[in-house]
Amino acid sequence: MASGKPASGEDALIARYFRPLATEPGAFGLDDDAAALKPNGDDVVVTTDAIVEGVHFLPDDPPDTVARKALRANLSDLAAKGATPAGFVLTLALRSADDAWLRPFAAALGEDATQFNCPLLGGDTVSTPGPLMVSVTAFGRVPPGKMVHRSGAKPGERVMVTGTIGDAALGLAILKGGKVHAAAADIAARDALIGRYRVPQPRVAMAEIVRGGASAAMDVSDGLAGDLAKLCGVSGVSAVIDLESIPLSGAARDLVSRGVVGLETLIAGGDDYEILCTLPQDRAEAFAQAARHAGIAVSSIGTVVAGSAVPKFIDGQGREIALERLSYSHF
Repeated sequence: MASGKPASGEDALIARYFRPLATEPGAFGLDDDAAALKPNGDDVVVTTDAIVEGVHFLPDDPPDTVARKALRANLSDLAAKGATPAGFVLTLALRSADDAWLRPFAAALGEDATQFNCPLLGGDTVSTPGPLMVSVTAFGRVPPGKMVHRSGAKPGERVMVTGTIGDAALGLAILKGGKVHAAAADIAARDALIGRYRVPQPRVAMAEIVRGGASAAMDVSDGLAGDLAKLCGVSGVSAVIDLESIPLSGAARDLVSRGVVGLETLIAGGDDYEILCTLPQDRAEAFAQAARHAGIAVSSIGTVVAGSAVPKFIDGQGREIALERLSYSHF
């Protein structure tokens, strides 16, 4: 987002919508070709996620929710690594410089940057004839050597997850119409589910708690079942999960109890942006207490076991549930 050349349409767009967001000194007012993050002895954690119109958000989703989802998806990754936000860069591919879309987008992005103490450092804007695309690369900080990896889970540890699972998948289903839309008659519940899809709640307050207690962690973005399989795979272990212990919102539980959707659909759905982690048994209660003190619910849902099999999901009668798919996949 450099603007040291004669004014162009791109320069004017940057100056109007995004320069006011670049309050960090190292962003240089978006007047240079790069930004600078000052070292302070911490390790820098880097993560990137792109969201694409028609894939991660719907064409008629409000622009403010698109902005929040783009940044918050990355903040969720940082939190799961035990990292506190330090800043982000933005790449925005637009079909046109539409003020009615860009103004609320930039305003919401600025609000979230302030709320989560993650300032805009720079980026790029390009035109595209195809779908709108927003890509964020976020930077976080952790004490040296303290980033929490996916690869630390050990047999005997507890599997824990924050928040509730499956709400975003239901929110998307409501927006797309069909049986879930028809069955979700309660307006407040419907709006809550749609909100979980459009505007994730990254567990930034969990970063230090995860760093201090978890042996392995990742955020749940592609579906609990699939993301757990990824964590177990790189850790060289498996897991046994109690389906009835998986936390559901009241709205999700109602739809499951009425047979509108199966629990299998919720644990394979994406966009939860909760933190999935493993902990030694003797740390689990302290971890849960610290999370509750931070205002975040945490549920113990199963146990890490030895082996290389795909994690098992067991129902209330002790039967293993076979899943047709584990998670969302782009390919």
